[in-house]
Amino acid sequence: MAEKNVLMLVGDFVEDYEAMVPFQILLMVGHRVATVCPGKAPGDKVKTAVHDFEGDQTYSEKRGHDFAITHGFDQIVASDFDALVIPGGRAPEYLRLNEDVLALVRHFFEKNKPVAAICHGPQILTAAGVLKARECTAYFALKPEVEAAGSSFVDPENDAGFVHREGNLVSAVAWPAHPAWMREFLSMLGTEILT
Repeated sequence: MAEKNVLMLVGDFVEDYEAMVPFQILLMVGHRVATVCPGKAPGDKVKTAVHDFEGDQTYSEKRGHDFAITHGFDQIVASDFDALVIPGGRAPEYLRLNEDVLALVRHFFEKNKPVAAICHGPQILTAAGVLKARECTAYFALKPEVEAAGSSFVDPENDAGFVHREGNLVSAVAWPAHPAWMREFLSMLGTEILT
């Protein structure tokens, strides 16, 4: 297996599990992972939030761990990376307002590089304009936004463990989908997992 360079785009109140678990999985299998956030320097941290499904109409939110930034956003060269991971949480709602973030995301789609987006992560994809005539799933509350971007929302019937793969994009509803989401993403990267 060739080691891959994977870029993870995070921000304050990124969903804790959706950042921590993929980061650890990708490192575990031997890939290099750079975590970036606009306005943050290497060694800085972002706050995370734990979103849970406790029987309410939507998820609950609690404070999570701090998550370390490994690289400065302004120092990132998109062509140096083989793939992109976009976790959910509340971070995507403001990251999508940053034109440099959107240009970075467009690079991965223009070059047909693997992209993994989960939960609210597709908010960045809709803002970048990369979902037109595509298929995508996400947290169910994003269905109107995904459809307004010209994408077919793949309805998981509110199953938080649901994953959808289409072209270079693997999308998932929420953190309970980590095993299937990361399995598909690792397959896209050509990562061999011995079982």
